[in-house]
Amino acid sequence: MKFSTRTRYGIRAILEIALNKDANGIYQKEISKNQDISYKYLDQIITGLKVAGLVTKAGGRRSGYVLTRSAEEITVFDVHNAFEPGICIIDCLASNFSCEREKFCSLRGFWGQLNNQIIDYFKSKTIQDLIEEQIKLDDLAQVEN
Repeated sequence: MKFSTRTRYGIRAILEIALNKDANGIYQKEISKNQDISYKYLDQIITGLKVAGLVTKAGGRRSGYVLTRSAEEITVFDVHNAFEPGICIIDCLASNFSCEREKFCSLRGFWGQLNNQIIDYFKSKTIQDLIEEQIKLDDLAQVEN
């Protein structure tokens, strides 16, 4: 199973926005540079985050991006859902999938439990958790330099 680049870059972009403490937000070109994401592709990522209600402009056209709510309130699952309709690790778990074996298939339950664990993990991790981990890593990098 692989998560899309939109989800992965969306998490990186929202983390960059959350780490920025400027009241005017952070500009897309800064996010692009800091996260090494092409500006054009980042435009699609930002649009997805805006449509999902996770980020907004700080105060008009000439401002950067900010979170719409606190980092403690936004989960990795929220960011994932901005780009993908839920998490489904195999086709037979999809709501629109029909299989004549589903009532008698023990593997469907196995995959379903794993799928639920992934969803629960994504829901349990907030952007604040990622901020705290990033700060620890940044501090460690400074000590080593």
